[in-house]
Amino acid sequence: MSTRTLPSTSTSDSTGESPAATPQKAGPEREFSGRRRRFTGGGAVSKAAVNGVLLVAVLYTLMPLTWLLIAATKNSGDLFGTSGFAFGDFNLLDNLHAVFTYNGGIFLRWMLNSLIYSVIGSLLSSLISVAAGYCFDKYEFRGKEKLFGLVLVGTLVPAVVITLPQYLLASDVGIVNTYWAVLIPSLVNPFGVYLARVFSEGYVPGEVLEAARVDGASELKTFRSIALPVLTPGFITLFLFSFTSSWNNFFGPLIMLNDEHLYPAGLGIYSWNQMVLQNPEMYRLAITGALVAIIPLILAFVGLQRFWRSGLTAGAVK
Repeated sequence: MSTRTLPSTSTSDSTGESPAATPQKAGPEREFSGRRRRFTGGGAVSKAAVNGVLLVAVLYTLMPLTWLLIAATKNSGDLFGTSGFAFGDFNLLDNLHAVFTYNGGIFLRWMLNSLIYSVIGSLLSSLISVAAGYCFDKYEFRGKEKLFGLVLVGTLVPAVVITLPQYLLASDVGIVNTYWAVLIPSLVNPFGVYLARVFSEGYVPGEVLEAARVDGASELKTFRSIALPVLTPGFITLFLFSFTSSWNNFFGPLIMLNDEHLYPAGLGIYSWNQMVLQNPEMYRLAITGALVAIIPLILAFVGLQRFWRSGLTAGAVK
């Protein structure tokens, strides 16, 4: 009996290769896909590294504040007998009462003095800086750039260096141990003048000022009615910088003031800390007072941060 050969049922193509055995594409698309995977993995590593650095910076920044907050809740025994970041008996209210009642409530007087030095001095300093920066930007006068360069040189001089000459001048005028001895030096801010010029260049268009002059407005009215309202974010930014500097000013009042009733909060807390060796109870007063003293700074930045952000943006983009 003859055998019939059945036709082949192979599905191979004309090249003789099976579709299951067809290799993947090895062209530019595959190379780009592999490169994209490598870049994606590298981006994740970079993002993790940046976030790690930021986390370390945040911890480093918040660690002293955390220690201060915990320490302000302890009594004298817990301050010296427990770890710095360990909680003891909660005595924050007792510590606050002791701070505000010690020596006839002099700490409240120190806080009011700090507000006077910081608020009044910062308002006047910011106004002077904005006016000077506006003049340097919008007016042309002889020797303008040389004078502005001299102002920039003032930013390079540390405040500690000129404190002694300021004391000698204040002594000659007769204002040592007065509010004026601390207020007047804070009015001059060379760095504020520089920032105010940058703000004026970014905020105040010259065409608007020319239109106001054509309408008959005086230069003072033009500055007060047009330039100053437009420069409000820059003014707030300068105010915050000056407020922080004035509130934390220590060496100036230390040189200028002898009467403890004129002390700012920082100098008063320092005087309490100097008494710790004779009276260890003063240590908890100094710590709790330091916690109270930073509250106005936090409130100022939280309340004015909207203007501060827009002011920094305008100063960065010209």
